[in-house]
Amino acid sequence: MDPHHRGPQDDPSSRPPLPRRADRTPRSEETAGAQDPTERIPRTPAAGAGSSATRVTQLVAGPYLLTVNPVDGSEITVCPPARRPEPRRLTPAERAERDRAATPATAQPPLLAREEETDRLVRLLSQGRSVRLTGARGAGRTRLLDAVAERCADLAPDGVVRLHGRHRAPADLLHDLYAAVHHADGHRPERDQLARAVGRIGAVVVLDDVEFGGAALEEFLDHAPECAFLVAADPQAPAPAADSALTEVALAGLPRAACLELLEHAVRRPLTEEESAWAADRWADSEGLPLRFVQAAAVLRHRDTLVGRVAPAPAADEDDPFTAEDPATGRDPFAPAAPGGPPALPTAAFGDALVPVLAACLGPEARQALRYALALGGECPDQAHLPALIGDAHAEGAAAELLAAGLATASGGQLRLADGVSRCLGDQRPGARSRARTAAQHYTWWAGHPSVTAERVAAEADAVLAAMAACRDGGHPSVAVLLARSAAPAFAAALDWSAWERCLRTGQESARMAGEVGEEAYFHHELGVLALCTGNLDRARTELEASIGMRGVLADRQGTIVGRRTLALVADRARELRTQPRPAAVETTATVPVPPVSVTPAAPRPVVPAPVFPPDVSTTALPARPAPAGDRGRMSALLRSRRNLVAACAGVVLAGAIGTVVTLGLTSGGTTAQQTPADVAPTAAATDPADGGGAPVVPPAGQAGDVPRHRTGHATTTGPTGTAPATSGGPTPGPSGTWSGGGSTDGTGSTDGTGTPGGNGGSAGQSSSTGSGSASSGTGSSAPAGQPDPSTSHSASASTPAKPTVTASEPPPPSSSPAH
Repeated sequence: MDPHHRGPQDDPSSRPPLPRRADRTPRSEETAGAQDPTERIPRTPAAGAGSSATRVTQLVAGPYLLTVNPVDGSEITVCPPARRPEPRRLTPAERAERDRAATPATAQPPLLAREEETDRLVRLLSQGRSVRLTGARGAGRTRLLDAVAERCADLAPDGVVRLHGRHRAPADLLHDLYAAVHHADGHRPERDQLARAVGRIGAVVVLDDVEFGGAALEEFLDHAPECAFLVAADPQAPAPAADSALTEVALAGLPRAACLELLEHAVRRPLTEEESAWAADRWADSEGLPLRFVQAAAVLRHRDTLVGRVAPAPAADEDDPFTAEDPATGRDPFAPAAPGGPPALPTAAFGDALVPVLAACLGPEARQALRYALALGGECPDQAHLPALIGDAHAEGAAAELLAAGLATASGGQLRLADGVSRCLGDQRPGARSRARTAAQHYTWWAGHPSVTAERVAAEADAVLAAMAACRDGGHPSVAVLLARSAAPAFAAALDWSAWERCLRTGQESARMAGEVGEEAYFHHELGVLALCTGNLDRARTELEASIGMRGVLADRQGTIVGRRTLALVADRARELRTQPRPAAVETTATVPVPPVSVTPAAPRPVVPAPVFPPDVSTTALPARPAPAGDRGRMSALLRSRRNLVAACAGVVLAGAIGTVVTLGLTSGGTTAQQTPADVAPTAAATDPADGGGAPVVPPAGQAGDVPRHRTGHATTTGPTGTAPATSGGPTPGPSGTWSGGGSTDGTGSTDGTGTPGGNGGSAGQSSSTGSGSASSGTGSSAPAGQPDPSTSHSASASTPAKPTVTASEPPPPSSSPAH
C-alpha cells in the first residue's frame, strides 16, 4: 500500500499516522500499543524498524566521497579515482521518460491572444539570443513558457530543458542543467568539471521564477555559451546587469475580448448579457490578468449551483470560518435582489476583494486544504498527502478544486497559493499552529519511511521546509528538530544543496531554542560537511569546531571522532590549496612598480650623563657611553642606568674597604705616642743617587724626633726661635723629573748628604723623616747634621698636601728621565 495511507495495522514497525482531526476519537485496542502521534518521535528506532536512521547513502561530491549517516553525522573522505564516475549523456528516450514523469497532470487554461508574444520569443531563441520575460503573477507566464517550449523542441541538439528557479541558487541551477542532460545519480561534479560539462550542452533552456539577477545571472549564463535561455521573472526580481546581452520582453494583460472568451471557456457555457456586462465592467480593474477571470469563472459556477436550490448552504466551521459576506455591502454576495429571484452577482471588484467569496464557495475538503496551505505560509501540500492530513480518503481532489478556483497556481510541479490569498485570509486562520505541527509530524514520518525515495522528499522541499519553519516560530521547536533530522539526509542524498542547507539552518536554530545540545552539534557538523563540499573551508572549520566542542561536553566519543576526522580533511585541503602554484594572472601583477616608501629615522635618545662623585672618594668614574644612533626602547635605557648605579655603589664599597685597611695598618704596631697620624703622610722613600733614583733608602733609627698630632692635622717643630708649624707632604717631582720625598723637619732633625732623613727609629711605614730626596744641583748634597736644610724646608713648605697612600713602603712612580 502507498505509505501516504498506511496505518499501524499495515506496518507495525513504522510510525503511525498523525491524527486526522482535532476531535479524533480515542484509539481502539488494535492501535493501543502504538505510539501517540502527538508525542516525540524516537530518534533511534528499534532494530529492524524502517527509518532514515538506518538508511546510509554514499555520494560522490567533487573530489570527496560523502557517506550520509543520519545517526552520528555524515562522513567525508577523499574519493578514490576509481569511484569517480565519468559524465554520460542521457538518450532521448530516457529524457522523454523522465520529463513525462516530472510533468504534473494538472488542467491548464487555454492560451489566448498570445500568438504575437509566442512568435517573437521563438524567433529570438532560434537566432541564439537569450530573453528575459517579465510579468506579474497571474499574467500567464508559465502557460506562455509551455507554448514556447513546445515550438522550440527541435531547435537545439539537446532539445529543451525546463528548470525552475524558485528557492534555487545559481550553483543548484547549474547542477540541474547538468543533470537534465547527463546521468547524475549519486554524483555532483566539482565546479571545474561541472563548468566543462555544461559548456558543451546545446539546448534551449526555459527557466521560470528566477530569483536572482545582476552579476550572478550573467555568470550563470556564461557557463553555458552554447545554450539559448528564456528566463521568466517577476517585475520585483533583481534586474540583470547594465551590459547584459539579454533581450527584455514585458508581458502585459489580455485584451477585453480575450478575457471574456477565457471566462466562457472556464464556465463551460455562453455568458448572459448580465454576466458579460459584469465581467466587462471589471476588466479595467483587473488589468487584464488571466488569473482574475479564472476566479470570476469560479464565482459564476458557484452561482449556477444556487439556482433553484431550496436548502441553505452548509455553514462554515465554527473553529475556522470563511465568511461569505460581500466586503462592499456586508451581506451575502449571492442574495437575490427580490424574493424568489435568481442569485445576484457579487459587486466586489476582481482581485483581493473576491478572495473571501471564493473561499466561502469551496467544498469541505478544499477548505481544509486551504487552511493547511495558510498554516504553511502559502505552500500547498501535495494531493497525495491530503487524505492523511484531512482525514478523508477522497480528499485528493481538493488540490484540483483550489487550482480551478484560482486560489492556487502551479509552480515547479507543486502548488502554492495565488498572489493575494494569504494576505486576504491571513486573519481567518485560528488553529494554524496546531495544523503546522500536524503537518510537520506527518512529514517526519513520511520522509523517514523506507519506501519514500530521496527524490520524492526533495520534490516536496518547499512544503517540508515551510512546516519546519512554522513549528520553529509557532512554539514547537522540538517538532521542527525531528523533522529536520528526518528530512536532511534525504535532501543530501538527492544532491539538493540549497534545501539541505535551509533544513540544517532551521534545525540548528530550533535545537538551540529547544535546548537540545546534542542535536545542535549534529546540525553544526552537517553544515561543516556541506561547506567543505562547496569549497568554503573557513565556514567548514568554524562549524566543525563548534560541533566538536559541543560533543566533547556531552562526552559523545563517536561523534567527536567523526568531527575530528572531517576537521583534519579540511586542514589537508587548505594545505593543498596553499601549495598549489599561483595562476599566471597573479604573477603578472608582480611587475607593477611599487612606489618608494619613505622611512622617517627615529629620534636619538637623550644622553644619560655619568654620575659625578665627590673628590674625596677614591674611585674611578665610569665614562659616559655614547648614545645609540636610533631609539632602542625604554628597556635599554633602564638597563644602562642600572649598570651605572651598580658601578657607583661598587666604588663606594671599594673606598670604604680601602679606608678600613689603611686604618688597621696604621694602628697595628708600636705605642700610641710613636704612631704617625693617619692624615699625615708617612715617610716617603728617598731615591739613592747612586742607583739612579730607582731604589728606596730606608732611614736609620734614632734620627727623627716624635711628632705630636695636632687637631688641624699638621705636625709642630721646635726650633731656636720657638714653635712653628711643620710641613708634611708626599713625594713631589723635582726639576729633573725625579721624585723628592716630603717630610717634617724640626730644630733637631737633619738630613745627610744622601738625603737619608734622621728619625727616632719608628717602625717601618710609620717613622717621620726629614730632608729631600735630591738636590737642585743633582749631586745629592744636603746641610750639615743638626741644622735644617734650607732647600728642603722651602720645598716642603711650597708643596701642596697630597692624599694618603696605602703603605709607606710603596715605591714611587718611575721617573720619566734619568737623574743628573
